[in-house]
Amino acid sequence: MKVLVSGASVAGPSVALWLGRAGHDVTVVEIAPALRKGGYAVDFRGEVFKTVLRRMGVLDDLRSLQTGGSAMRFVDESGRRLMRLPAEFAGGELEVLRADLSQVLYEHSREQATYCFGDSIASLREHAEGVDVRFESGVEETYDLVIGADGMHSVVRRLAWRADQVVERHLEYYVGGWEVPNTLGISGDALMYNVPGKLASVSADRRDPALAGTLFVFKSPKLEYNRRDLDQQKAILREQFSGLGWHVPELLAGLPAATELYFDSISRVHVKRWSTDRIVLLGDAGYGATFGALGTGTAVVGAYVLAGELAQGDLRTAFDRYEERMRKAVSKTQDGSRSGQFMAPATRFGIAARNKILDRPFFLKQMLKLAQNLSEQVALPDYSGQQGQLVQE
Repeated sequence: MKVLVSGASVAGPSVALWLGRAGHDVTVVEIAPALRKGGYAVDFRGEVFKTVLRRMGVLDDLRSLQTGGSAMRFVDESGRRLMRLPAEFAGGELEVLRADLSQVLYEHSREQATYCFGDSIASLREHAEGVDVRFESGVEETYDLVIGADGMHSVVRRLAWRADQVVERHLEYYVGGWEVPNTLGISGDALMYNVPGKLASVSADRRDPALAGTLFVFKSPKLEYNRRDLDQQKAILREQFSGLGWHVPELLAGLPAATELYFDSISRVHVKRWSTDRIVLLGDAGYGATFGALGTGTAVVGAYVLAGELAQGDLRTAFDRYEERMRKAVSKTQDGSRSGQFMAPATRFGIAARNKILDRPFFLKQMLKLAQNLSEQVALPDYSGQQGQLVQE
């Protein structure tokens, strides 16, 4: 088949790798001019995720790039320790920077797929013989299959699904982060500072101790802003955190010079059906929850399942079986995304209760066990009979 994949972050290169190995003609289009360099660390927990990474042939590469995770030390305005979470709480069994993960997936799939950066889909017209695609660049092509792997704000989903088929739920929090010079001499633990409804955090860069990364979370009703206007997003962050103590003024001082900024709402998307006749959604585009869920691992597994089902038969049957295998597991893993409430409780009582509960080994152990159980929700199919030649054990 002639396949178009929209998005070159994680889900897109993952499915491109599988479909390219199967002999399909795969093109990946990405609106960014190159692979994105920013983003936070992502983690993989449990045998399901690691098995898929192993079958893709990328597990050893990722292990060589793993960060090891960072402990999270919550402090008051004076820097006094209030509560500390060990590295495995956030880092899982395998933690890598999202940029490193994208690079590895790109390197392993680039021989099987054509990548087109700096372009995006402008229109889709689905018909019995394929999908006519017009790109922002003006190029027009027809594909047998289009895969929307372009994240929570998916262009494919917006163009191919009616508004009443999609529910985007704002979870009342926003998250932002940028890189700053490490003038504070941060090392070891990530430092986390709370006031009601807000979190400011800083941690040392894993590769360059002269740099540090910030993480700011705040509670807010849905905001209207331009997702491509960094200056507008920076102004929102300054307004939300101005007047706070601790190291917040120094961290905000580095915001104007930041060339890359991650800023987004913490949201969840629910699509009634993940596919049409020739268009299908993968990862956050179809079943995502920004920040703090198991979205990265689930997207990698979803790519494996989608490609495996496509290897067995016609599109309609493959789409049905892909959704049947993934829907229940996704609903459980993504329903657990309450990261905003955890990171920035809305009240002083909520902050104190979180710190007191998680500072006890028993409750911390239960939280880690819950995360592990969630990561095992996907029943991993065996496609060796159909695509055994694709699997690199």
